This record gives sequence, C-alpha cells and structure tokens, in this order.
Amino acid sequence: MSQTQKVLELGGRKITLVGTAHVSAQSIEEVENTIREIKPDCVAVELDEKRAESITNEKAFSELDIIKVIREGKVFLVLANLILASFQKKMGQNVGVKPGDEMLAAIRVAGEMNIPTSMVDRPVQTTLRRAWAKNGFMGKMGLLASLFGGAFSNEEIDESEIEALKEKNEMDSMMTELSKEMPVIKEVLIDERDKYLASKIWESSGNNIVAVLGAGHLNGVEAHLNQIACGAENSDVSAISEVPVKKSLAKFIGWLIPAVIIAFIAAGFIYGGRKAGTAMLSTWILWNGIPSAVLSLLALAHPVTIVVSFLAAPFTSLCPFIGVGFVSGIVQAMVCKPRVADMESLSDDVGHIKGWYRNRILRVLLVFILSSVGSSIGTFAGGADVIRTFSESV
Repeated sequence: MSQTQKVLELGGRKITLVGTAHVSAQSIEEVENTIREIKPDCVAVELDEKRAESITNEKAFSELDIIKVIREGKVFLVLANLILASFQKKMGQNVGVKPGDEMLAAIRVAGEMNIPTSMVDRPVQTTLRRAWAKNGFMGKMGLLASLFGGAFSNEEIDESEIEALKEKNEMDSMMTELSKEMPVIKEVLIDERDKYLASKIWESSGNNIVAVLGAGHLNGVEAHLNQIACGAENSDVSAISEVPVKKSLAKFIGWLIPAVIIAFIAAGFIYGGRKAGTAMLSTWILWNGIPSAVLSLLALAHPVTIVVSFLAAPFTSLCPFIGVGFVSGIVQAMVCKPRVADMESLSDDVGHIKGWYRNRILRVLLVFILSSVGSSIGTFAGGADVIRTFSESV
C-alpha cells in the first residue's frame, strides 16, 4: 500500500483514503490503479457538484457573465476562483498535468466500471465566503495578498517538489506555517473541510469506499472518521455549511458611520449656516470622488467610468447596501464590453499584470476593486475632514 493511502476498517465498512497532489501525474496513476484493484461500492471525490461541472467543462470561464457576477455580489468569489485556478494551472504546466486531473480520473474510471460517485467537498462558494466573513480587516488583506501573490508568482515547481507535497512531513510543515500566519484561514480551508469531507464520505453509499482527496486532508479526515464511527462525533455539518450571519455590531457600525456623516453635514447647515454646510458637503464629495476616480484611472478605466466613479462614490459611501464598485464595474462592462477572446484567455491572463489591463473582464474586476478601495480611503479621510470643518465653523 502507498504511503499516501490509509485503509480504515470502521463498523464493518472499509474506507480507503487516497491522498493526492492536485497537479501530479503519479497521483492520477495511483487513483486509477486503486479504483481498478479495489472495485469499491462507491468512489468519493474531493469536489462539490459545481466544481465537478466546471473542471469537466473547459468552457466554464468562457461563459462568465461579468455583469451578473457584479449584480449578485460574487466579484471576490469569482476572483478567488480565477486566481486559484491560474496558480494550479501554472504548477501543472511544468509536469504536463492540469489541476484536478486526478479527480477527473477517479470519475472517469468509476464511470467505466459502473461504480457510483459521490461529490463530498463543501461548495467552494461557501468555503470562500466563510473565510472572508470570519476574518477581520487585516485578515482579509492578508488573504487577498496571498491570492495575488500566488497569481503573479513566477516560481517554477518541478515534478519532485509536487510529489513532495504528498509526504507527511512536508504537509505537516505547511499546515503548521499556515496555522501560525493565518489561523482563521487554516480553520476554514483545512479543519472545517476535514470534518465536512469525513462526514460526506461516511454518508456515501456502500461498505467499501475509495475516497480521493488532497494529501493535506488525510490525517484530519481519518481522525474525524474514527470519531464518527465510534459515536464520539456526529456527521451533522450544517453548522459549517452556511456563511456566518453578520453580527449585529457590524451591521450597526455599517449604518452608524453614514448616519454620523449625514448628521454632521446637516448640523453644519443648521448651526453654521449655508457657507459652513456647503463647505462640509463639498469636502465630503471631493474626498470620496477624487480617490475613487484616481484609482479608476489607475485601472485604465474608460473616461465615462472614471466620471461615474467620481459622481457615485460620495453617495454609495453613505449606503451600506451598495458600493461604488458595483456602479463603476457595471458601467465599465457596458462601455467596454468583453469579447470572446477575453473569455477564452481569462485563466491565462489572470496570472500576469499585463493580462489584467489587456483582458476586458479582468479590467472590469480591477476597476471594481480599485474604485472601491478609493472610496473606502475617501470615506475615512472625508469623514475626518467633515468633522474638522464642522468644529472650525460652528
């Protein structure tokens, strides 16, 4: 038996865990051979239904409707998916393997042998939303920095290094570093998914199961399966299958800041007269509009988008329901409509800075992000200046 496999005998059931590196030619061969040799009742795969559909459909990203993405508030989810896919694709190019090929191999061989498959991973949207929601501001910035760092990395990884990812000591070292630097991310991406995977594998049909999953999940999934089998843990994962509800305090603060700004401007008109009120209103508009417009310009947005960013930012900053990126992103997508070529080259362009400016879909995402950052800067700077102006005028 390979050192990347674990065979568990639990309550009369046999569960074989096959640990893989996601861009490994050896992993593909091991997965295929294991399924053919064991002939299990069910093959459990570390994918969710949508990811399974996307990796079997090479045109998944070419069918992306960027305006729909913005309207549904899924910009950061799509962005994270694109960056992760690009990073894995670059890793796989060195060894001639596409990310997820070992999972596709498991599905293909199971189909050839008429063995049912079970997609046992948590939906990636849920995982990313939980990672985002459970992080504070600095955690969110760290997550974005890690994603973009991976996207633009030019580090080349050879086949031996990829295979080393399946070794226990290498994986333990990586998990230890991740838990130190980003404990919340490690909790959501690794610990919660270990429990989720174990639960869904346990619920798979049959008494002889082969489960194909990333090597980093082997130990955690094994521990949870043992706990479930002996009754020390139940297989209910509803608590980690939903996005955490925004805390009342966060909602309150989201409304408090706009309310305070509006109150100060109104008080400026009432107690300081028309001149003071106008000065405070102008301060707010300029502080919000200029950074948003300048950063839209930095994204090489269309002139119409730049003007819209300037005009919309002062108003969207006072509304917790909509950000300036929502407005500027949709306008950019309308005035510079994405082409078929943009959709076809999306996964390649996301890994290069030039690609973000050349590809119209990525340019829309860049406009969304930078105009939003500009508005956030303007909100804090403008709010402070409004209060200063009020104190000097009244």
